[in-house]
Amino acid sequence: MNDFRQAAIAGEFLITAEVAPPKGGDVSHMVAMANCLKGRVHAVNITDGSRAVMRMSPLAAAAILLQQGIEPVCQFACRDRNRIGLQGDLLGAHALGIKNILALTGDPIKAGDYPQARPVFDLEAVRLLKIVDNLNHGLDGNGKLLPDGSVDLFVGAAVDPQSKSRSGLQRRFEQKVAAGAQFFQSQLISDFDVFEKFMQQIASCHHKPVLAGIFLLKSAKNAEFINRNVPGVEIPQHLIDRLARSSEPLLEGIEIAAEQVRLASQMCQGVHLMAVKREDLIPQILDLAGIAPLAIDRQLSTVK
Repeated sequence: MNDFRQAAIAGEFLITAEVAPPKGGDVSHMVAMANCLKGRVHAVNITDGSRAVMRMSPLAAAAILLQQGIEPVCQFACRDRNRIGLQGDLLGAHALGIKNILALTGDPIKAGDYPQARPVFDLEAVRLLKIVDNLNHGLDGNGKLLPDGSVDLFVGAAVDPQSKSRSGLQRRFEQKVAAGAQFFQSQLISDFDVFEKFMQQIASCHHKPVLAGIFLLKSAKNAEFINRNVPGVEIPQHLIDRLARSSEPLLEGIEIAAEQVRLASQMCQGVHLMAVKREDLIPQILDLAGIAPLAIDRQLSTVK
């Protein structure tokens, strides 16, 4: 199962959606939300301790979705594991049939629910990408031959097109491409003029799929919470005001997300949709945006 990679290489408009692993042992809600997305997304992205909040292992959660016939993108963050643990889990992902990986540095410990925990950060995203590239070529992180064979992982990286430092953004993007990133998933996009400049001035010459991050804002209060608590994200005041004026803020948020999907479809090769705890609304967002269900042959290969 690797429809996501096939679609990326074919130049199709890519759609992924984010689902968090449970904070406990019951996976029923995660599975139910992911099942709502069958036939509408190429893959479901499983987070790895997002915002440094403790949750189920993304590797286990991705394996559970794979058993359900749902193609995952499994995040690997460098915050909590050293290079030995990360490589072991990457080998395990390949063995389990989890082939799509998103390599991340990871959110700072102080952002989460265990501020007293000790961060690892033995690696960061660029060096993790290089290690995945090594594993794909049959080598370990020391450049030594893997005696039991190479892996076959389709690895991507994160990008923040709204970074204040354009030179730093360009340098980091180019480093990730050179390290082996095959696709990019952006942070939440709120300024599409800035995003368009990033696509034209930085991303376009590298010919790698970029998926614009689209977040479902459920209310003005939700948007203000994100501004306070999510590092590097700034929801503009005009969107907050629009949500506050609406008599049905959730429906307004769905319309805003659909508008952003339409904008992104003119600028890049895909979207990454984030609708925390309401992933069931993502098909409605895609319908409003005019994004048709996936082709029948892709739906069949996803659910079999």
